[in-house]
Amino acid sequence: MKRIVISLTCLTLVTGTGSAQNVPGKVTLHSEGLHGYIGFGHEPLPPQSNYTAGMGFYAAVWRLVDQPLADFQIGLPGSWIIPDNSDDKDQPLAPEGTLARTWKERGPTWSSVFQTVEGGLGYWAGNHFRYGPPKFSLNGTPQCYDYEVGSPGWSFFYSNEALPDHRLGVAQLSNRLLIPPDALPFAGNPDGEFLGYTWMALPFTDASAGDMPTGDQSWTCFLSAANFKGPIAYYIPETWSKIGRIFKNPYLFGRGLDARPGTMGGGAMEINTVPRFDGADAHGTNYSKLPKLRFPVDADGRSFLVQDVTYYSKAALYDAFKAWRDGGPASSGQFDTKGAWKPKLTTHTTRYDQAGKKMAGVERVFDTKIFDGNVWGLQWNRSDVSPNGFFPQYYRHVGEERVAVAATDVPAETGLLKQEFKLGEPGAAYTSPTSGAWSRPGPKLGPFTARLTDGSVVTYSWYRFVDQPSFQQYDWSAEKKAKLQALVEKLHASWPLDRDYMAPPTRGSLVRLDPALLVTPPKGLEIGYVPIVTHQAKQ
Repeated sequence: MKRIVISLTCLTLVTGTGSAQNVPGKVTLHSEGLHGYIGFGHEPLPPQSNYTAGMGFYAAVWRLVDQPLADFQIGLPGSWIIPDNSDDKDQPLAPEGTLARTWKERGPTWSSVFQTVEGGLGYWAGNHFRYGPPKFSLNGTPQCYDYEVGSPGWSFFYSNEALPDHRLGVAQLSNRLLIPPDALPFAGNPDGEFLGYTWMALPFTDASAGDMPTGDQSWTCFLSAANFKGPIAYYIPETWSKIGRIFKNPYLFGRGLDARPGTMGGGAMEINTVPRFDGADAHGTNYSKLPKLRFPVDADGRSFLVQDVTYYSKAALYDAFKAWRDGGPASSGQFDTKGAWKPKLTTHTTRYDQAGKKMAGVERVFDTKIFDGNVWGLQWNRSDVSPNGFFPQYYRHVGEERVAVAATDVPAETGLLKQEFKLGEPGAAYTSPTSGAWSRPGPKLGPFTARLTDGSVVTYSWYRFVDQPSFQQYDWSAEKKAKLQALVEKLHASWPLDRDYMAPPTRGSLVRLDPALLVTPPKGLEIGYVPIVTHQAKQ
């Protein structure tokens, strides 16, 4: 890794994993301050079960950091959905030339990094507009991590420019909610309220044959918040199947999320990118400081993070949705409990590391636990190292370990106690093209603007559903487009924002999305049109 050293008084900024070199008062800034997966699992699915057409839960939303930090990435509780290719024991799913194929430890099939849907809550180093609380993002990896799709127009914060037309993958479904490229912010300062989200495989289109055989599964994201409930977007099935055509590998057809059952297996807080300061005392002992990480906690020292984990079969919604699409009785969109299964959750103590060095003593402050009601979270132990609800912030370097210590045990001469981490600054604007899929056929009306709580202004225009940019890469027949348009018009006319599509949470209250995300279709465009974000910039 490239090292950059800049002198700022007694502070040296170092991108890398080095130490403070035992010089009292010399503070160095590093990456790799904290890594680990605070997670949960669950009992195996019932034998011969078909609970593979949907997965969801309610996750707590809270302000993990006091201020928006630069170079900081931690996911709040989320999950990874992958296609079930357990029958493949030795055939590579990641073609030569893809990024994942270089990850040898994932061989010989690379099934875990072939394709994923992994959107959820979190803080990401690539966010352009940080504002304190977390955000909710759609995110999928259609081609072995060669690229990611994070919204109807953009990747996962990796570029200011929209994805190339042929890599667009998400279809905006809601006509009442904006989906900005920098993800969805929340109202106020959430502190443990819950956001429900479920991915359901729905048949918006039929399976197709030809030179790119494609299944009928459109993985659709449903949200359950205090001020919005319902589906917001889905992954177009061809997003997953086209890898077979791109790499001229027929074996991959039928192996993607367009056709295969989905599997989740549990979930986790993924701690990825956390800065740290290092400093030494007068005896040459090194210490580390992390940002202050706070969790919601009750009077009994409990943090409730995930509840109501549920798997769904096609009986939950797929079957009724398909019948409605084909002229049968209207579907309410509500998930039928006869197609739902709630597994018994499991958990284990997390192993944390700092630049590869084991971090000791965190488990004395808190540990993961399954609470009554099948709720996963953390139990805090009133340790003298850190108050309840706060991840240990300071560590003494002892051999090959980093041992958690209280702030009062950190000598002043280390210079750590007064060091503050750099705040994140607004990034460049997200910009869409004015040509290609964005202009042909193009929008019906716009542009309009909305000012979000994250300090950005979103520009959007109203597109007829099948005219939105993501669909234009496919040479679909007029009949197929008309059938899809008619289905979405029925959905817009019949599915309100206040219906409980997911069952309500067992405990707690729902979080509120930023109200500025909620829009009202213009007169004449109430049905069959969707608001597509074309630009997002600092206010």
